[in-house]
Amino acid sequence: MALSDLVVRQAKATGKAYTLPDIDGLSLAVTATGSKSWHFRYYWLKEPKRMSLGTYPEVSLREARALRDEARALVAKDINPRLHRKQKRAAVKLAGENTFEAIYKKWLAHRELGLKKGRQTTLSILPRVFAKDVLPLLGKRSIYDIKRPDLLEVIARIERRKALSVAEKVRTWFNQMFRYALVVVPGLEQNPASDLDVVALPLPPVNHNPFLRMAELPKLLQRLRKYRGRLQTQLGLRLLLFTGVRTGELRLATPDQFDLDRGLWVIPPEVVKQLQVDMRRKRQLPQDVPPYIVPLSVQAMEIVRHLLEQVKPAQHYLFRHDSELKKRMSENTLNGALKRMGYRDLLTGHGIRGTMSTALNEIGYPKVWVDAQLSHVDPNKVSATYNHAEYVEQRRRMMQDWADRLDLFEQNLVEAASMPLTIHLEGVPVLSDEEAASAPPKVAATSAPLLIVTKPGDAMPLVSAETHRLPAVPLPRSVMEEPLSDIQRQRMELVDVFEAPHNLPVAEYAKMAGKSRRWISYEIKAGNLLALNLGNRGQRVPDWHLDPVKHALIQAVLKLTRGADPWQIYNALLQPRAMLRGRSALESVSATNLDKIIMAVSTTVK
Repeated sequence: MALSDLVVRQAKATGKAYTLPDIDGLSLAVTATGSKSWHFRYYWLKEPKRMSLGTYPEVSLREARALRDEARALVAKDINPRLHRKQKRAAVKLAGENTFEAIYKKWLAHRELGLKKGRQTTLSILPRVFAKDVLPLLGKRSIYDIKRPDLLEVIARIERRKALSVAEKVRTWFNQMFRYALVVVPGLEQNPASDLDVVALPLPPVNHNPFLRMAELPKLLQRLRKYRGRLQTQLGLRLLLFTGVRTGELRLATPDQFDLDRGLWVIPPEVVKQLQVDMRRKRQLPQDVPPYIVPLSVQAMEIVRHLLEQVKPAQHYLFRHDSELKKRMSENTLNGALKRMGYRDLLTGHGIRGTMSTALNEIGYPKVWVDAQLSHVDPNKVSATYNHAEYVEQRRRMMQDWADRLDLFEQNLVEAASMPLTIHLEGVPVLSDEEAASAPPKVAATSAPLLIVTKPGDAMPLVSAETHRLPAVPLPRSVMEEPLSDIQRQRMELVDVFEAPHNLPVAEYAKMAGKSRRWISYEIKAGNLLALNLGNRGQRVPDWHLDPVKHALIQAVLKLTRGADPWQIYNALLQPRAMLRGRSALESVSATNLDKIIMAVSTTVK
């Protein structure tokens, strides 16, 4: 007989467990203490089975019958309702655990195992892009619910702001992440990120790093000689010109890498871009890979020797950060200096390598020497075992000649500086044109390669490079120029500080912070950001605000010293303090001493 609501409600405890049957396998089980629960009995593979449908009164009689009907329908379809319910619960649990953000973090942790760290590397760019463009839209959603239109919407938003290269990266990262998810996420069977490139907007033409031709070098070198910024920046650009190393290798240079007795700069393989790629591909340790050896000219050694004399005890890098000794020179310093010299969109720090490569090849130096100097891997398969320590002595002669030519360029002796070389192979007889045309081709011996040497051509002007060498480290301005007035000197120092690489124009800071320029301007007016003003040069915001702890320090000081001169606050933040063992507030601040430093800086400003 079918149960009724009244019977179910009045079922009492009897001291023993009993069951009240309903119809079609449903029953109400009453325990000895009076607890009530619904059960559904069915046969599966000719064996009796039972599953719980919930407790009473949480599940009413009507609801229990509805659940029973669903279970019976599954049995009719040859689906075990008990197993089906378990699978559904597992799916719900997986959906909650496997959100897009959770899988992204696992994938990123996996990628970190094979990626190098650095500000402009995938490992640093990827989290910034996802935090700004992806996670706010998809982060909380289950990975199972993400479909191709969801990913296309994210990419379309990026493309609408014309960040096409970022959109291309995100498409690639989406595909990599979902391929990873297919392996680690149970039940995920499709990759919604495949074929997203089919509807991608075309990328603009690649804008390679611009470089200069030899005829343009005199103007560059003369402007560099008169550069009024920090001497370290000028010397950094000069060392790039004298060596052809990458800007990253220059910024990561440490004093122990230089052997001035032998005139060598020995760069460890973990710093060199090409060697890093090679180590990852071959799964080698740094000690198993020869270093990148850079021979130094007399001029380059003069620069290095000067910089080594300026190294302070706490300084780790040869080219140090402007305000923090333990950090290296900012990545924007060299390019910023070139822009101030008038080379915006005309030359970059990396473009100096292109300038040197083009010039040395035009002069007539062997390509293998030039490639070895620039740590370029020879694409020829025969040279697959490329060694960055090859041709050191040959390159030493080449780089000394190049440095001397740069001095000639600076003195406008362009003809002498750009005169090509005559190349010959040592030990090979020189044939006349007629003999060369009639002689049968000979196969070169492979046992010992011939040494390539260079000699100046007959038309080389008789100019002694040694007598035309210029000091690589410029003389102090007081020696070179007429004395400046105190006002002029203070103004120049103020301009240098204002244009320091860590002080960013508002538009550039907004881009780094992931905010609109309008919002940054609003924050400046509201007193939430420290902004420096200097005449008609606009406003600049220190990149210190990008660090959460430093940002909290500056904001607190701004509020406590409302109305104070921003320059006064700026200088107070950089002022060495005895209480901090000679370090500045910015260098010392941390989450634990934040309040103490806020009061110290605020007191100074007041």
